[in-house]
Amino acid sequence: MSTEALGEEPGFEPKGPPATEPPASEPPAPGPPAEPSAADPRALARARRRRSAARFWRAYRKQRAGLVGLVALVVIAFVALAAPLLAGSDADSVTDAPGTALEDPSTEFPLGTDQFGRSVLDLLVHGARISLTVGLLAAALTVGIGTLVGMVAGHYGGWLSGVIMRVTDFFLVMPTLVLAIVLATVMSRSVTTVIIAIGVAAWPKTARLVRAQTLAIEARPYVERARALGGGHTHIMLRHVLPNVMPLVLAQTTLVISEAILTEATLAFLGLGDPQVISWGGMLQDAREAGAISSGHWSFLVPPGIAIAVVALCFTLSGRALESVLNPKLGVAK
Repeated sequence: MSTEALGEEPGFEPKGPPATEPPASEPPAPGPPAEPSAADPRALARARRRRSAARFWRAYRKQRAGLVGLVALVVIAFVALAAPLLAGSDADSVTDAPGTALEDPSTEFPLGTDQFGRSVLDLLVHGARISLTVGLLAAALTVGIGTLVGMVAGHYGGWLSGVIMRVTDFFLVMPTLVLAIVLATVMSRSVTTVIIAIGVAAWPKTARLVRAQTLAIEARPYVERARALGGGHTHIMLRHVLPNVMPLVLAQTTLVISEAILTEATLAFLGLGDPQVISWGGMLQDAREAGAISSGHWSFLVPPGIAIAVVALCFTLSGRALESVLNPKLGVAK
């Protein structure tokens, strides 16, 4: 039947429920960033390192003593780097000294002057550069020698390990300070000599720790599997042993730095340091020679001693906190 017969106009469309349109797609809910594709192993490795660094920092922040030590070290390092700006570049000049000999603390000289009329505060700021430099480089040399010797002795074993450990025991039974004094005496007096003397004398402790850790790692299944698959000595030591001993090495480094700073101060106090540079130990030696103790000028003697103690304490606190975070057996403070 046509639409005209039904009394409907042409083009009439029966009314009915409107056609429903497909709903618009909703935006995806926010979530964690997508993991890098497995086809990009470098991006995946970088993402894992970032997450590891974030976890490490969260754990380290819970170590309050270590955090205080780290903040103090950052401030001291900034002062050492900015020494020419804070204290002037000619603070060690004897001919252009701004004051008279052994002045008491005043507004112009907050810590007084030394026997040449130089500001003790300016000398203290400049001395931080040499003391920190010697401590860091000597610790790097100590840990480098100890790590290499310990890994070789632990990995190869046999007669080679026996010979290496007997040499290590020989250096270990000798007092570190006495050996450093002997080396500093027979060599020329310079900062490099002090660094070498400390590094050569203090490496046995690190070597024994690294050897023990290497033996424990070598007994793990994945190292045995790598050896069964044809991995050579270099591959196993660099790809499997070294990454696993690095936490121990890093923690040991921070502890060795404080010992190196104390040893450098002792050598300088005994007159075995470089007389042409300013260090905290050298300031103590100058104060002793100038008779600051007998004359009562404690402002010349006490500040460098306090600075040495504070820096050594800060490195020790940071090292203990780092060891607690990196070594799961010690746990992390809650």
